[in-house]
Amino acid sequence: MTCVAMAISLGTMAQSKVYFTKDISPEGLVAVYKALGVEAKGRVAVKISTGEGGNNHYLKPTLIRNLVEDVQGTIVECCTAYGGSRQDVSKHWATIHDHGFDSIFAVDIMDEYDQIRIPVKDRKHLKYDIVGGHLANYDFMINLAHFKGHAMGGFGGVLKNASIGVASTAGKTYIHTAGKTSDVTQLWNKENLAAGPTQDLFLESMAAAAQGVHDYFHGNIIYINVMNNMSVDCDCDGHPAAPQLKDMGILASTDPVALDKACLDLVFNHKQAEGDNEKPLIERINRQHGTYIVDYAEKIGLGSRKYKLISIDK
Repeated sequence: MTCVAMAISLGTMAQSKVYFTKDISPEGLVAVYKALGVEAKGRVAVKISTGEGGNNHYLKPTLIRNLVEDVQGTIVECCTAYGGSRQDVSKHWATIHDHGFDSIFAVDIMDEYDQIRIPVKDRKHLKYDIVGGHLANYDFMINLAHFKGHAMGGFGGVLKNASIGVASTAGKTYIHTAGKTSDVTQLWNKENLAAGPTQDLFLESMAAAAQGVHDYFHGNIIYINVMNNMSVDCDCDGHPAAPQLKDMGILASTDPVALDKACLDLVFNHKQAEGDNEKPLIERINRQHGTYIVDYAEKIGLGSRKYKLISIDK
């Protein structure tokens, strides 16, 4: 049984639809977006990671161009909380330029000038979510994520892209410390950082923040994961490990929990072959208890882990 067929069988009793194509191309990306049957209207934000300087695994402008143009969207980003080439606004703009985004698209660093607080339903750790102030300028969001590993979250998909990705520098700090502080200068203090024994608090905080962004758009949000260049390291890493797992495809849903779960299932059910090794990515996810975010996101009502995987390929 192929990994796709296995994931379909696991989702027979699905509540959420997840659409899938093996065609990782500009045309495939547009096709899987249109399969959702939800039209992006008004002022459309396309949330991606523009990639850390030195990283070459991020979603390329040539891949996403047709979709962004089709919806007349604006690429949106926020600054990071760990230094590097994207925490400082001027360096972030330089990285965006070096990676070719601003020569093709309108680009908005949403926290360049200010930030806002938006409500969260789950207040176990966070009292609110701190996001880029320009989020208020958009009517619709396409959460376009690159599915891959992540040093702290275990993996990065649409849940991470909605939470850490939309958060300002202060907001990222607030999530990473599970609500202890929004002061980025205090982020790496051991007593503040939600890591090690408190890793689940960080993952719960990410889920709560993702739900805050989801609710902010009142249903005017869709989710897409591109499963290519799946390094164990995130696009936020300037020197990522080479991917050992071959590209799988593009998946899309209106349910972010179902979407990330479907991608995880494809990885965990993958059968190793020469030059196509899922084990390093699985080890990275397990090391960080990464799958817990989908469990908790379902628990707080963001979505369902049950899904039906629907291939749009002929």
